[in-house]
Amino acid sequence: MSRDTDSPPGRTASRFDTLLRHDLPASLVVFLVALPLSLGIAVASGAPIAAGLIAAVVGGVVVGLLGGSPLQVSGPAAGLTVVVATTIGEFGWKTACFITVLAGGLQILFGLSRIARAALAIAPVVVHAMLAGIGITIALQQLHVLLGGASHSSAWQNLIQLPGELMNLHGDDFFVGLVVIAIMLGWKYVPGKLRVLPGPLVAVVTGTVLALVLPGDPERIVLNGSLFDAIGLPSLPTGDWGAVVLAALTIALIASVESLLSAVSVDKMHTGPRTNFDRELVGQGAANMVSGALGGLPVTGVIVRSATNVAAGARTRASALLHGVWILVFSVALVGVVQQIPKSALAGLLIVVGIQLVKLAHIKLARRTGDLLVYLVTVLGVVFLNLLEGVIIGLALAFALLLWRVVRVVVNAAPVAGTDRWLVTIDGTCTFLALPKLSSELSKVPTGADVLVEMSVDFLDHAGYEAIHDWARQHENTGGTVEFVELGTAHMAHALTGPPVRGRARTMLDDVLRPWRKAEGDPIASGVAEFHRRNAHVVRPHLDELRDVQNPHSLFLTCADSRIVPNVITNSGPGDLFTIRNVGNLVVPGGRDSSIEAALTFAIEELEVDNLVVCGHSACGAMKALVAGGPTGPGLGSWLVHGRPSLDRFHSDDPVATAAARAGFGVADQLSIVNVAVQVETLRAHPVVRRAIAQRGLKVSGLFFDIGPARVLEVTETGIAEIDAPELAVLAPAH
Repeated sequence: MSRDTDSPPGRTASRFDTLLRHDLPASLVVFLVALPLSLGIAVASGAPIAAGLIAAVVGGVVVGLLGGSPLQVSGPAAGLTVVVATTIGEFGWKTACFITVLAGGLQILFGLSRIARAALAIAPVVVHAMLAGIGITIALQQLHVLLGGASHSSAWQNLIQLPGELMNLHGDDFFVGLVVIAIMLGWKYVPGKLRVLPGPLVAVVTGTVLALVLPGDPERIVLNGSLFDAIGLPSLPTGDWGAVVLAALTIALIASVESLLSAVSVDKMHTGPRTNFDRELVGQGAANMVSGALGGLPVTGVIVRSATNVAAGARTRASALLHGVWILVFSVALVGVVQQIPKSALAGLLIVVGIQLVKLAHIKLARRTGDLLVYLVTVLGVVFLNLLEGVIIGLALAFALLLWRVVRVVVNAAPVAGTDRWLVTIDGTCTFLALPKLSSELSKVPTGADVLVEMSVDFLDHAGYEAIHDWARQHENTGGTVEFVELGTAHMAHALTGPPVRGRARTMLDDVLRPWRKAEGDPIASGVAEFHRRNAHVVRPHLDELRDVQNPHSLFLTCADSRIVPNVITNSGPGDLFTIRNVGNLVVPGGRDSSIEAALTFAIEELEVDNLVVCGHSACGAMKALVAGGPTGPGLGSWLVHGRPSLDRFHSDDPVATAAARAGFGVADQLSIVNVAVQVETLRAHPVVRRAIAQRGLKVSGLFFDIGPARVLEVTETGIAEIDAPELAVLAPAH
């Protein structure tokens, strides 16, 4: 059941209440938008006028009942205009209706086979370009009708015949169409109250009134009888069944993709139930079978009507169904009104619709993402060849571009400045396709040179391995040296152990961050060797800049616990943190710990850090010992005495402890959080820190690292807060 957002909280609206308050008004708005568009698309397709109305009725009722997208509205669409016009021209209208029935059957098969989501695996740039090509084709066709003539069979003919049409301009048709275009383009600028009326309806009504009152006799729509009189059964093809099946498949694929993409867009516009894509294809297929059988145009989900439906406040599929009913009532009862509409008014409407299919935002996006060539080639193919060939060419080019981007490798060989060494970098996917580039760059390395080969490779096939390995062996045989640093996920050592596979970046990250778990040998020595082999070369340039000076932005005081890695949890690198570590991250007041005093003074007065951070953590052994009341005596006991103020604060109903308890932390972790707050206060009271705060705004803050979920929290004076959302005062339970 839908929830009425206008009802009081906790109260659910009845289906009848939702229908009356939301779906019924929305259906009337959608009806007013769909009516002129359905007529215009029928004209542009070269089909009988009634075919557009039949498709609108069937799309509303059948898809409204059976479809899987609750708020999507279906009917005849501009996206199918070109292919439908071609089909009618090749096979005739009655056979085109049979092809529509066949296409609907294919769509039902698509839905039942549960491949609906596979239809979404089409490069968006090709879809955008397909719609733009259709829009340009429609605009070129209807421009001739606007001028008082007739459209031609191809875009090229429409283009070259345009000068002649301009010489024989029909002033009355042209003026009516021009007024419709002006209203359509300017409707978004009218005052808000007037804009409630649909722009297409206002434009067509205005054009019709002008045609009735002004001198001249513009050509009008011809509609023989009512909608029921236009219903007729389709005819079977008499010849080339292969061409028939191809036409049906083309219509089925384009209608399916357009419907699914429209459904995805509609889902983004509302918060109600999501689309069942397989059911939506079954509904669309059923509608096309019914529409074709009754003599209607192909049906698809239409984003213009669907967006209008959502914006008008529709809540359920009843709105789409009712809009079909209103079109049926109008088409039966008001046939005479339809026959007064001039063709040039619909031509002006379709020219604007066609132009609006060419979206500047899509062109800019294609340019930013490097897909502009795919966009332009697809548009030209759709306009000057045909829709299917244009889309196939666009998809082929998009796939070729994708293949080039995925499998390309960047290889560069150059001498290292100030040394006799050479650096060869290989970055990307190293396959047999990279052999020419590899050979060209490796040949630059002089005989006898010391070479460092840095490989950031995620895929390495046998051909790539062999080329690199053979070159390295030959170079060493002629007196040179070759050292490999493998930073990527695909390694030379694994190239011959099995078929090549793409390395996973997560595996590489795990190797860097996970603890050592070596069964034998010296873990420090082996770790250093691994550092030299894989990471030293990466950090060497950064460390070279810090050779004689350091400029950390923060002093980081944390526990000596082995599970705390400051640079990891702060996403920082060499030279960023000046770190102090001790058991329990404690600050000894009164200058009684010379080590802490020296570090504080040096970091604040010499290095001039901008931040002072105290970081505690969960499962802290020092805090557990304090809670348990021990140990005592020299060593650890003497040190933990400095944590007593934190324990006293913890037992005094401190707000930080209360917040930690409310967040679900255990007693020892609550004390850890309170301890951070206490150490922050101790630091702020330190003379050196206090002076730096006053003079240059030194910031002192506290953090708490919850080890299990790897979550870092901010410790404030009154509680704890998420780093990403510090305004949240209450945290979800941490354990």
